[in-house]
Amino acid sequence: MAISRAEVEHVARLARLGLTEAEIEALTEQLGRILAHMEVLRQVDTRDVPPTYHVLPLQNVLRTDTVQESLSQEAALRNAPQAEAGAFKVPKITEG
Repeated sequence: MAISRAEVEHVARLARLGLTEAEIEALTEQLGRILAHMEVLRQVDTRDVPPTYHVLPLQNVLRTDTVQESLSQEAALRNAPQAEAGAFKVPKITEG
């Protein structure tokens, strides 16, 4: 399946991409090659291949959630560049 220059320009316009003439030409060629590879893959017989979301069986490995002592306020603020009234002091952020 080939992709036309007009289709590349249309998709670029939808994505609000300002492409140069050279980029349009390159993308038309590259996307055409990608679609040709996809056409080859479409011909592969996958009837006996079960649907899968990943090729390897994965499972999360989580540690046991246990209650522990947390940092004291003093320890948490010990390395802070600036602290005030028991909190981190940071520069004011203004919308610009």
